[in-house]
Amino acid sequence: MPRFRPALAALLLATVSLAGPAIAREMPQGPANQTTAPPAAATKANVVILATGGTIAGAGADATNSATYQAAKVPVDKLIAAIPSLGELANVRGEQVFQIASESFTNAQLVQLAKRVSQLLKQDDVDGVVITHGTDTLEETAYFLDLVVKSDKPIVVVGSMRPSTALSADGALNLTDAVATAANPASRGKGVLVTMNDEIQAGRDVTKRVNIKPSAFFSQWGPLGMVVEGKTYWFRAPVKRHGTSSEFDIDTIDTLPEVAIVYGSGNMNPAAYTSAVQAGAKAIVNAGTGNGSVAGYLVDTLKDLRAKGTVVIRSSRVGDGFVLRNAEQPDDKYDWVVAHDLNPQKAKILAAVAMTKTSDTKELQRIFWEY
Repeated sequence: MPRFRPALAALLLATVSLAGPAIAREMPQGPANQTTAPPAAATKANVVILATGGTIAGAGADATNSATYQAAKVPVDKLIAAIPSLGELANVRGEQVFQIASESFTNAQLVQLAKRVSQLLKQDDVDGVVITHGTDTLEETAYFLDLVVKSDKPIVVVGSMRPSTALSADGALNLTDAVATAANPASRGKGVLVTMNDEIQAGRDVTKRVNIKPSAFFSQWGPLGMVVEGKTYWFRAPVKRHGTSSEFDIDTIDTLPEVAIVYGSGNMNPAAYTSAVQAGAKAIVNAGTGNGSVAGYLVDTLKDLRAKGTVVIRSSRVGDGFVLRNAEQPDDKYDWVVAHDLNPQKAKILAAVAMTKTSDTKELQRIFWEY
């Protein structure tokens, strides 16, 4: 509408005139060609990848071989080089500690690995550690580190169910998720973590339940969180003692006592227990049926072994749940220990660590409740 244009122009001119001094005060002063520097990029975390072998470093003869392959073939430098995007998540460097399949891990190698992790995390230029590991005993190593490495910096254990040469190989994404988790300050103080199949699991709780699928690792208490496109999402935190709250310290541990697991079934032979002790076991984990059950014809054997100094620990071969003290057997009367919710292999780890300090069953039971 033409008749309103002069009035509109006058209004705009008046507005600019009134605002002019204020605008001038807010404008940056200096030469006309001066540019504002972009904000400084956030400093990336420094993450060390300790490689120990396993399927994540495995290779098959053909792309269709997802379950038939040779483990522990690919060195850590090639693992890192195969995933250039790791450098976008953190400053990454690798170190080859072992090159073995995880079923071949010994107590001596557990101690050696934990000592190296402890050394690295004491360095100011290391913000987190990732450990590549075979899946067969990954849960034991993760729990051991959870108990003995006194640091709140992230420790992430990772593996894969398929070698890198297989179709739909899972190792590259699992390792990427591990580095993303180790580089994230939100991961501090949560204990040792395991990243598999997009999930962040507690090293204490997680266990391998499937032997041929990427969705192999579970916890009856659920994952702590997830990793999606390099970002971590958290839903719960562990409450059991670990890391800096642990009374155990790998810097003071050089050897571990021998602990044996005897798997429960029908029609058992007492010699399975006595021969383990004769071979040097200081404690026996009874992987019992149901609620850590002990067959009636085995009770006297275990009572006798306990009377002679062997620690007897009742665990369960059942995947979930926990063993109740004095519910299936009079544990107080027989001076036995119950493993609570720890499966036999994790009970073995905790017993070995605890017995570096004590063989007193009351103290051991306290430790099983707290860890």
